[in-house]
Amino acid sequence: MIAIDQGLVTEARHAEELLDEDALWQAVERRDAAFDGRFVLGVHTTGIYCRPTCPARTPLRRNVSFYRTPDDAEAAGLRACLRCHPRGESIDAAHLALTRRACTYIEEHLDDRLTLEALGHALGVSPYHLQRTFKKITGVSPRAWAEMQRMERVKAHLREGDDVTRALYDAGFSSSSRLYERAPQSLGMTPTAYQRGGAGMTIGYTVTDCRLGRLLVAATTRGICMLSIGTDDAALIEALEREYPAAEISPAHGEFAAWVDSLVRHLAGQEPNLHLPTDVQATAFQRQVWEHLRQIPYGSTASYAQVAQAIGHPSAVRAVAHACATNPTAIVVPCHRVVRADGSLGGYRWGIERKQALLEAEQAHRPATQSLNASR
Repeated sequence: MIAIDQGLVTEARHAEELLDEDALWQAVERRDAAFDGRFVLGVHTTGIYCRPTCPARTPLRRNVSFYRTPDDAEAAGLRACLRCHPRGESIDAAHLALTRRACTYIEEHLDDRLTLEALGHALGVSPYHLQRTFKKITGVSPRAWAEMQRMERVKAHLREGDDVTRALYDAGFSSSSRLYERAPQSLGMTPTAYQRGGAGMTIGYTVTDCRLGRLLVAATTRGICMLSIGTDDAALIEALEREYPAAEISPAHGEFAAWVDSLVRHLAGQEPNLHLPTDVQATAFQRQVWEHLRQIPYGSTASYAQVAQAIGHPSAVRAVAHACATNPTAIVVPCHRVVRADGSLGGYRWGIERKQALLEAEQAHRPATQSLNASR
């Protein structure tokens, strides 16, 4: 009995510690293995969640949220880190060790013109073995990994207020043209626009009730720029301010009441077809995915693989999933209609329960003519 009580006390302490974000952050800074398996951290600037012991560079505290389980992180729209594998997938230890050494070497030599041959020589393996192993573990080539790390360094410099020229050279880019040709894929905008954080934009927002909880709708004069669902108004507004830190943000006073009314009616099953404008920054690939999502009929679903096939990129299934996870105007752009190939729901930023509720409501309120066509 004493042992059972002691176990309950220990669990209670663990639960209390998990709520203490300062303690969790200190564990991340220490890469404390004692916390491995007790929580994961999500990095919202990269869309990735990790173990507290992940060997990657420690992110900025303001970009991090904590989750009890990988499922919770994926429900928030994040994807598992391909470096620390927070789901605990079985991986060849030697391959993992080689990949970690390669990542460390790359990060320490971003200023160098690092070829695959030079990297293989530094690590004592053949370029072919290194390329195959690295891609198996991380999902990308060493060269692509280096580009990702350079771009993350650029983002960090820009967020800290550095000018573009200093940011690009400190990150290892040899010229501004190389940075600008990669920026649309990584930032969704030019480096200067990213640095501004929405400067010059005027955004109005409103928070109202809907059948899934509290609904925040934020918009410019051109269209909806962010839509969020939650339970706490302050948290929803804080997320909007983090997304557009330099924009002029204030409560709306009826400027787009018709858009909000359409969304609430849509969520109640009273307005199946939404035709609302959006105003978001996106890469060409993201726009391609999001436009296709708006073509998926109300009450229907498609798999990530089917979406990739439909937009002409059949091998880009993972990229499609990432575009869904980073969609800032969900509901208007119905990423909830995309599921896994086996029919399971996959992740959703506002929780699997809400995704399930959305799909069930659409099935229940699907127009009779559409149901008839679907059954043929």
